[in-house]
Amino acid sequence: MAGLREIQSRIKSIQDTRKITNAMYMISSTKMRKAREALAATEPYFYTLQSAIARVMRHVPELESRFFEKEGELRSRIGVLVIAGDKGLAGSYNHNVLKIAQQFLDDTDKEVELFVVGELGRQYFSGKGIHIEENFLYTAQHPTFSRARWIRETLLEKYLSGEIQEIHVIYTRMENSLLSKTEDSMLLPLRKSSPIQVPANVYQEDFLLQPSPEEAIDRIVLSYITGFIYGALVESFCSEQNARMVAMEAATNNADELLHDLNIMYNRARQAAITQEITEVCSGARAQKQKKNQAKEMQV
Repeated sequence: MAGLREIQSRIKSIQDTRKITNAMYMISSTKMRKAREALAATEPYFYTLQSAIARVMRHVPELESRFFEKEGELRSRIGVLVIAGDKGLAGSYNHNVLKIAQQFLDDTDKEVELFVVGELGRQYFSGKGIHIEENFLYTAQHPTFSRARWIRETLLEKYLSGEIQEIHVIYTRMENSLLSKTEDSMLLPLRKSSPIQVPANVYQEDFLLQPSPEEAIDRIVLSYITGFIYGALVESFCSEQNARMVAMEAATNNADELLHDLNIMYNRARQAAITQEITEVCSGARAQKQKKNQAKEMQV
C-alpha cells in the first residue's frame, strides 16, 4: 500500500503542474495574438517611412545628414540595445539573445555601451561584471510607443553627442508562426544606397522638401528609429510568448505521458494489492478449514 500512496502522490503533483503549464500556454497565446495585432496595425506606417527615406535619397542623392554613414568615418564606441525577457520558462529564447550579445562583445575590439531591456539580461551581464549603461525596466512585458520613444531619446542623446558612433539592436524576430530568429541589426548610422541612374526619357515625379531636405529627412529618420525600436520590442515580445507556448505545450504533453504511465503503474499495483489480499483471504480460509478438519479427526 505504501507504493500505491507514493504513486498517487506523484500523480497529484504532476496534475497540479500540468494545470500550471496549460494555463501558461493559454496566457502566452492570448498575449502573442494581441501583440501581433498591434504590430500589424503599425507596420504599414513604418514601411511607408522606409519608402519615403528611399525616395528622398533617390531624388537627392547628395543629401547629407547626421544620421547617414560617412565614408571613412572612424568609430571607436558602439551602443548595443539588447532586448531579452523578464521571465524564464521560455525555452531557448533568452539564451539565444544573450549568446548573440556575448559573441558581439567577444568579437569586437571597440568599446561597447550596453542598453538592456529585460530583467534576465540585466542579471546575466551583472553576474559577469559587465557594466550596463542603461537598464530599461518594465519594458519587455509592456512594449509601447512611449517606451520606444524613451529608448530612442536615450540612444540618440549618446549618438548625437558623439559618445557612441554606432548603434546596434539585438532582438528576436518571428519569421513565421512557428519559427523565430535572433538578429543583430545596425540601427545607426543609416547606409546610403548607391544612386540609381534614371534615363532622361523616364518620367520622374516632382519632389519638394520643406523647409529643407536636411530637416525633412531628420524628422523622417526620427520616426523611423522609433518605429524600428517599437517593432523590435513587439517582435521580441511575440517571440518570447511563442517560445513559452512551445515550451509549455511540450511540458503539458510530457505531463500527459507521465500521467498515462503512472496510471498504468497505479492500476497494476492496485490489481497486485487486490490479488494479494484475495490470496491471503483464501489462504486464511483454507488454513481455517484444515484446522477444523484436524479438530474433528481428533475428536473421532
